[in-house]
Formats: sequence, structure tokens, C-alpha cells
Amino acid sequence: MNATVSLKATARERVGKGAARAERRAGRIPAVIYGGKEPATPITLDHKEIALKVRSGHFLTTVFEIDVDGKSIRALPRDVQLDPVKDFPVHVDFLRLTKGASIAVEIPVVFENEENSPGIKRGGVLNIVRHEIEVNAPVDAIPDQIVADLTGLDVGDSLHISAIKLPDGVTPTITDRDFTVATVAAPAALKSEEDEAAEAAEEGEAEEARAAEGDTEE
Repeated sequence: MNATVSLKATARERVGKGAARAERRAGRIPAVIYGGKEPATPITLDHKEIALKVRSGHFLTTVFEIDVDGKSIRALPRDVQLDPVKDFPVHVDFLRLTKGASIAVEIPVVFENEENSPGIKRGGVLNIVRHEIEVNAPVDAIPDQIVADLTGLDVGDSLHISAIKLPDGVTPTITDRDFTVATVAAPAALKSEEDEAAEAAEEGEAEEARAAEGDTEE
């Protein structure tokens, strides 16, 4: 689980596009904290600090203790708007967290033990269906990753969510089916061999059928 990270912020008195542009020119990023049955709190953040945290990864699954002019607010980033040209953050939405609550959040999947997968050892290709899985997790125990064990998977096998051990209190938001997370696909060479074998079998069956027809005619 990601540790709670401290973050300094300043309350914004002015809102709107003009005020946001002024903040960005001053080297700060406009943001807002919403939710928790409280009014939205407009804030600004240090641009360099936020850009570094976004680039370092796991930003959207990190719980922050945001110090807004001396008042601490616990929040989780829910959206980061990026500049379409320069790709740096220009606005952040935070969700205020209340103690004991759960939240739906997308967690990245990490695949382990490829060396223990017979299919991959034979040259099979890991086909990742879901790089992230949306789960319901306690706000105090949001995992930073979900570990998927590839041990024993052979060519043609699928890894479903039911085979992945989730942390206590964490459940997938999709509950109506045992969805696929990854598969082990056959390598191109093996596919060619299988295709050739299938074609040979079909030709053999066709020859047998023709021979049978000839015997019937006689």
C-alpha cells in the first residue's frame, strides 16, 4: 500500500479561466478538493512538485494529506489534466476522503513468475487483457499494485480474476463475471506447425473420403 504523502497547498480566492492562467504563469497549478459532503475547496499547488509526483507513477492511487493554509485535508487524486502539447499537468481534481469509507480506484497489475509459466518457456506470448483492474478498496488501504502470478500457465491458458489474490477488504468492481486478466498465446512458429498439422489432417480426411466414395462406386 502506498504511504500517505504530505502536500502543501494554498487556498484560491479567485476561480475561473483567467485566475487559472494567472496561477500557471506564477509557476503554480490550480486544483480543487471536492466531496465528503463539504463545499469544494479551490487550491493551488507547486507546479514542479506535482509534475514530479505525476511522472514518478502511482499518483492516482496515492493518498495525500494536503495542508491548506494550516488545515489538513485527506484526499485522493481523481483526475489530472495535462497540457495537450507539452504534456505537463495543468489541473488536478482531488476527492476528499472520510474515515472508514471505501472508494473505487484503478490499480495497475504486475505480472510475476514468467519463468514458472510452461507456455512462456515454450515461447508463448503473454497477452495482457487488463493492465489495470478497478477495485473497491478502503481509503486507508489502497494497494499500489495487484500481483498476478503466472506460475503453471501453458499456451492457450487464461488467467482470470478469481485466480488472483487481492488484499483484504479489496474487491473487483465487476462482480457479474470471472473476467480475463491475461492469456498465454501461441508463438508464431507454433501456430504455423499447428496450422500445417491441421491442414495435413484435413487432407488425410479428404483422401479417405474420396477413397471411400471410390469403393462405393465399384
